[in-house]
Amino acid sequence: MHEDLLSLKLQLLQTGFPERLVKLPQGAQVAWREAGGASSDFAVVLLHGISSGAASWLDVALQLADKVRVLAWDAPGYGVSTPLAQSAPADADYAQALAQSLLVLGVRRCILVGHSLGALMAARLAAMAAPGLVEQLVLISPAGGYGAEAKAEQQAKVREGRLAALAEKGVAGLAAVIDQRLVSSEAPEAVRAWVRWNTARMQPQGYAQAVELLCGSDLAQAQGRLGMPVEVWVGEHDVVTTPAACKSWSEMLGAHYGTLAAAGHASPVEQPMEVAHRLASLLNQSYCPNTS
Repeated sequence: MHEDLLSLKLQLLQTGFPERLVKLPQGAQVAWREAGGASSDFAVVLLHGISSGAASWLDVALQLADKVRVLAWDAPGYGVSTPLAQSAPADADYAQALAQSLLVLGVRRCILVGHSLGALMAARLAAMAAPGLVEQLVLISPAGGYGAEAKAEQQAKVREGRLAALAEKGVAGLAAVIDQRLVSSEAPEAVRAWVRWNTARMQPQGYAQAVELLCGSDLAQAQGRLGMPVEVWVGEHDVVTTPAACKSWSEMLGAHYGTLAAAGHASPVEQPMEVAHRLASLLNQSYCPNTS
């Protein structure tokens, strides 16, 4: 990204989607970015994928900020968020940190959005939370995980491959080429550079823990346990979690399925206006802003 464009993006990040730190009961902290009405107990809550961070939702948040409170976290181990205590955390561990964060933030109702790996965290919270907290669940290019017994061989290969790549290339090396798989061939350089910038902020320990989450979780466990409307969206050019795979997940979860035109895996970065438009359309079903 050209330096002046990057400077503008970072300025928008600081002014329009600033970071705040949330202290959890055990002393850990979670970094959140927030836009919109901070006093509302209703929010759109955004969870990033394995190679990303809260800032990846910037353009989505800016589109929604005049309509609703928007929150996005740096998952435990990402950015300045404290890693989880477990060396191989499960989806329930991330969901617990998420639930504790939302309690501190005063969120009592939400549309919960999980992108890629974030879908595993989102689905777990939606399945275990008290009725009413998650009013709608949106899974964008959901990762299915490799925790099922039938995927044991894949699980071992994915764990070995991802951790070896981290050890060999480091975060900077992963970030340098990450856009090649995460966006469509038509994505402009500004989009690619923002994807790379977000990946470059990863912390090795947090990424390694997230690999364990990916390898140990199974989205199928949410089947029959989601008592709210569910949406599954995927970029039409996604080569990571393909449209065919995402459609299968939507059928299993009883979700409404839709594709995002001109987008690869990182659709919230590549097509933020369309993602925001679709989320805004869900607000009428969950939330009536206070106009008094």
